[in-house]
Amino acid sequence: MRKLLLATALTLLTATAAQAANFSLHSPDVQGKPFSDKYILNDFGCHGENLSPTLNWTNPPAGTKSFAVMVHDPDAPTGGSGWWHWVIINLPADTRSLPQGAGDPTVNTLPSSAIQVRTDFGKPGWGGPCPPVGDKPHRYVFTVYALKVDKLDIPAGATAALAGFMINANAISKASFTVQYGRVK
Repeated sequence: MRKLLLATALTLLTATAAQAANFSLHSPDVQGKPFSDKYILNDFGCHGENLSPTLNWTNPPAGTKSFAVMVHDPDAPTGGSGWWHWVIINLPADTRSLPQGAGDPTVNTLPSSAIQVRTDFGKPGWGGPCPPVGDKPHRYVFTVYALKVDKLDIPAGATAALAGFMINANAISKASFTVQYGRVK
């Protein structure tokens, strides 16, 4: 009996790990290519259009009840905390993509339950890349999280760090990709 229980548990763990390994995130706009001006911040000396890129994800693990998306620059010169460019919580479990420009809070292209959390720019919504001139190219890590809860109850005005804590505490799995960008002028 003990061997049967152990074999069953191992099979379930293997199946869950395989499914989680298939969970993937893609962007036809920025993945595998340089950021175009369309996605760059229009502030802090940068002159882009500040549009969020299209994001698509596939094969979320069983038990996913909602999603969250975070975009982080771990190379920002902030004393170690990096820079949060975009945080969205409470995306319904049937969501599989975000259209280009969804990071603009005035456009209302996100599901009604979704909340854009305040970023390090001091407000909710997409804030495009704008690393300091002359820095080595920064890494922009795009991550979608499959969550075990329908909704994260985060206070209005919460920081990206608090949202990240709650997201990670409720994550079943995550999928990421990284894009690099640097400025010479």
